[in-house]
Amino acid sequence: MIELGHVLVLAGGLSYEREVSLRSGRRVCEVLKADGIDVETRDTDAALMPAVLADPPDVVFVTLHGGSGEDGAIRSVLELLQVPYVGAAPDACRVAYDKPTAKTVVRSVGVRTPEAVVLPKETFHDLGATAVLGRIVERLGLPLFVKPSRGGSALGGSIVRKAEELPAAMVGCFAYGDTALIEKYIEGVEVAVSVVDLGDGPVALPPVEIVANEGVYDYSARYTAGHTEFFAPARLRPEVADACARLAVTAHTALGLRDISRTDIIVDTDGEPYFLEVNVAPGMTETSLFPMAAAAADEDLGALCRGLLLAALRRR
Repeated sequence: MIELGHVLVLAGGLSYEREVSLRSGRRVCEVLKADGIDVETRDTDAALMPAVLADPPDVVFVTLHGGSGEDGAIRSVLELLQVPYVGAAPDACRVAYDKPTAKTVVRSVGVRTPEAVVLPKETFHDLGATAVLGRIVERLGLPLFVKPSRGGSALGGSIVRKAEELPAAMVGCFAYGDTALIEKYIEGVEVAVSVVDLGDGPVALPPVEIVANEGVYDYSARYTAGHTEFFAPARLRPEVADACARLAVTAHTALGLRDISRTDIIVDTDGEPYFLEVNVAPGMTETSLFPMAAAAADEDLGALCRGLLLAALRRR
């Protein structure tokens, strides 16, 4: 029987989502300590590798959001150090972290995803903003949703309901990344479906419905208590909830993910779910969606985290 020894939680990093990552790391540490596990948290700075080499942990739980935490870079370092960790391998992270690429992959296996245009900042400037944006509105119509092609926590994302709002939305997007993903905005119910695999195959947790007070689930709405109302499980017809669960598991599998993921979905007025994006390191804060989904499934968060750590150890 595999026993958990020393566990290291990685949190922090240098992305725009550093503070959220630190909160996720603290939460994971708390639930693991409550479960009697020897656990510590470390940031991803110059002291990390010497510390790991001097006292290698038995397994790592990655709670880094954005940047190197989800693009596979830190996981590549853990592979070099031959330290097992919870979550997807580097190659799968690189594919999932790039939203346009992830959309292409899930579309290839029959999953619906909003029509979109990908526009690098250089193209936006070199070809003339007015001409390019005018054509995008003609092609996709309104409303639109603009967001960076990489990153999370809705940073740099905004809804565009009028054509004259699009230039400002692009500027806001480019503040957080060099490439914009401009999607046709689908009105409907926003839900998130978390997927876990403890060794017997990926299973979807109950979908969580998101209702932001201001109508947009932005950074403030995500991480400020009281700014968003959540329903776990989501207020969906059973067949629609099942369709969302199938979509999340299909995306998880098609993208080659493992252990844990969270897929963001919009359900249109006809009850059809559309894939928006996937997160390979779901938030674990007090207002994060994965813990809500676990609670809706009557799963103890500490027990789930322990199970994920054991799954990572078994791979070694």
